[in-house]
Amino acid sequence: MTQSKHPETLGVRAGSVHTEFGENSEAMFLTSSFVYNSAAQAAARFGGQEPGNIYSRFTNPTVTMFQDKLAALEGAEFCVATSSGMSAILACVMGLCSTGDHVVVSRSVFGTTVQLFGNILKRWGLDVTFVSLTDLGEWEAALKPNTKLLFVETPSNPLTEVCDITALADLAHRAGAQLVVDNCFCSPALQKPIELGADIIVHSATKYIDGQGRCLGGAVLGKKDVMEPVYGFLRTAGPTMSAFNAWVFLKGLETLSLRMDAHSRNALALAQWLEGQPQVARVYYPGLESHPQHALAMRQQKTGGGIVSFDLKGGQDAAWRMIDHTQLLSITANLGDAKSTITHPATTTHSRVTPEARAAAGIGDGLVRIAVGLEHIEDIRTDVERGLKAI
Repeated sequence: MTQSKHPETLGVRAGSVHTEFGENSEAMFLTSSFVYNSAAQAAARFGGQEPGNIYSRFTNPTVTMFQDKLAALEGAEFCVATSSGMSAILACVMGLCSTGDHVVVSRSVFGTTVQLFGNILKRWGLDVTFVSLTDLGEWEAALKPNTKLLFVETPSNPLTEVCDITALADLAHRAGAQLVVDNCFCSPALQKPIELGADIIVHSATKYIDGQGRCLGGAVLGKKDVMEPVYGFLRTAGPTMSAFNAWVFLKGLETLSLRMDAHSRNALALAQWLEGQPQVARVYYPGLESHPQHALAMRQQKTGGGIVSFDLKGGQDAAWRMIDHTQLLSITANLGDAKSTITHPATTTHSRVTPEARAAAGIGDGLVRIAVGLEHIEDIRTDVERGLKAI
């Protein structure tokens, strides 16, 4: 299926392969291994002379269909599916970097991503520099002769900051490095980083790609030659997506465009309403004109997305009181669900980040993040208002 198809059509049709049974819904291949017609065929499969499935750690038809569908949506040559979003980042770095290489990472990334780069990977000899997501001068100043990757989330978690992907990609390429974009908050329904110049995309499929909070999964996408060492790491180390999870994600991708439009409409309406509430000091949402990168976001993204964060007057006490008095919203750190979720980033998603690093990233004690779901906007707003009134 060619890239001339619209995203809605690709989400439903791309990547699908059907068996001789003629099933309309993609088949789920729950098998650990595959059998061969002969010893010679087995040798050819293992040696790479014959295409085909070998072992579900690195070849499975259901996983392949998910990879092909997501690659079509992102406009990427190749996709490597992994067991989680964090394993996608790990596979990307382990496949493409070696001891002594340097990576530059935005300070405005998910708290566990900070831990992965700033703690675990550093212990294995990776040189890591954290910089401001939005200050191109900081990125340029951080570059070294051994810089291999630039890594960003845009929009960022949880403040929805936005970087200029094209400008950052140009900077990376001039330095002989590659730009990696975590596209979790937007998904390919709202943003296409490769079209903007990025080299590699990573996803937590757990979020919007699934869309209903059911399964863990991740993905790394890019040019086939770039993805070969990432795939090689997955084949050997085994942070593998299960066939069942891949089948769930295939179903999620079918409705991705519809869901992201609905999430975005609800989020924009909630953000606009929150700006007028006396308990709220500031609202963070790319679809608002008050957002510092609003114009850039509207050039790069189809809509503002489904995440709204806001600072409450009164710090952590006000934030916890507000969260605890909601009744409809689910108090959980996950996002991308059909159900609206609410969390306090400083004590959940970014609790393992040092107070100094949280402050540098702009994550205060009064910050609340809502992943706006698919309930009716009036019901969402009523529940948030209930929480605000309890402060």
